[in-house]
Amino acid sequence: MSQYTHYSDINQAQLQKDIDAIKKTIKVGEEDFQHLLKLEKWGKISTISGFLLIAMVTILNSYNSGMSTFDFWFFGIIGAFLIGVGNVARWSNVTHPILHGAYDKVPNIPHRYTKAGFAKGNRRYIDWLDWIKPDAWAFEHNIMHHYHLGELDDPDNVEKNLEWLHEMKIPMFLKYTIIYIFAAFWKIIYYAPNTLRILKNKDAKVEKLRETTHLEYSPFTESGRQLWLEYYLPYGLFKFALLPLLFLPFGWAATATAFGFLILSEIFANLHSFLVIVPNHSAEDIYQFTTPHKTQGEYYLRQIMGSVNYNTGTDFIDFLHGFLNYQVEHHLFPNMPSSFYQKMQPIVKDICKKHNLEYRQESVFKRILMTLDLMVGKTKVLRIEGV
Repeated sequence: MSQYTHYSDINQAQLQKDIDAIKKTIKVGEEDFQHLLKLEKWGKISTISGFLLIAMVTILNSYNSGMSTFDFWFFGIIGAFLIGVGNVARWSNVTHPILHGAYDKVPNIPHRYTKAGFAKGNRRYIDWLDWIKPDAWAFEHNIMHHYHLGELDDPDNVEKNLEWLHEMKIPMFLKYTIIYIFAAFWKIIYYAPNTLRILKNKDAKVEKLRETTHLEYSPFTESGRQLWLEYYLPYGLFKFALLPLLFLPFGWAATATAFGFLILSEIFANLHSFLVIVPNHSAEDIYQFTTPHKTQGEYYLRQIMGSVNYNTGTDFIDFLHGFLNYQVEHHLFPNMPSSFYQKMQPIVKDICKKHNLEYRQESVFKRILMTLDLMVGKTKVLRIEGV
């Protein structure tokens, strides 16, 4: 790290001017919206294709059609994987930029693709039905995470959130095992209840009430009851009750088969989203900060020093990464369309080079390994104290 300019020596005012200059080149238009629609279409195709594959193997198996065991599992697993990809695409490629208001400035854009219209009210069941409520995630992510990146107030501060695991007196391989299991169910175990907790803490601050520091799962508490009624049950009943029951005419065995593959698709979606989301700001070479930022220039500096990109390339490669492989660019300009990050990346790289700032970009698979080491307490983050 020593070959790069120290945090306190960066000319933050000039950095701000350089990055703000990019704003003058921004013109969000129909081309960016069409790019979003393409990504949305790819996600829908993945979901529908996956469901049709699962339907095919489920129905053929119910008729004892002579389908081999290999074909049954091969096409069923591929179907579950494709549903998982579609699930992640709805979140990262569609919901994420829209809830940042990335397309609000497109002339004559349909209201449902704006921050004010997307997934509001009953449209949640059409636009983004998941374990997480859109308004809770928007506050947790857009406000608390983006404007407190790497601070103790950042709800996605991995090292802080897993202090309990670091302190456990168990063999290291068991700590890794816990993380592997957690990754397969992390949206249910962590993301849904944590977004609810953060949203309720926002209300507590307004009403001058005590904030909640722990997650509540019990349906016999107020928060737990809200979690089950508004977060878990709408998505859970749709995916794991209604969809499997569509196969009831083919028998209970077919219903159970469909249910099993849909469970597998959810595990794939959790693992995929964990892979592309968690390593963005967590590893031993990522900086954290003990005080809030004071200027816009310092804010920009922290987004660069506290983020890492993955490998980038074609729309398809970026789609599979959920466009989270442009995390540095996204944190500098969170309300920009996904297509803009592809154009901005070379400019941001040049700015980092000008200021002798490290621009981190590596394979997502290398970064997840580094993140796992941080999660179990094998490594520690870099910390900027008292600035």
